[in-house]
Amino acid sequence: MRITRIDFEGQAGNYATATRKRDSQYIEVTILTPGLPDGRQHHVQADSREDIYSLADCLQHELDECRGTNSMIHDYYRELLKLSDC
Repeated sequence: MRITRIDFEGQAGNYATATRKRDSQYIEVTILTPGLPDGRQHHVQADSREDIYSLADCLQHELDECRGTNSMIHDYYRELLKLSDC
């Protein structure tokens, strides 16, 4: 079994979709917020824990609309790891 897509929902109107296509070296994330109706794209190396953690930090901040604690960031990080090679 492979997980290929994860949908996130933060504060009202804030969403993100993380995907990884077969044989891709990257996790792709699209962030959709009321201020970015066309979305913002992020790509991170699927085998880099540091890149994935940085993306989790970005996701938490954008979706929850606040600077999160380490445990809040880790909630996103744990989910993103499901798409990784780590």
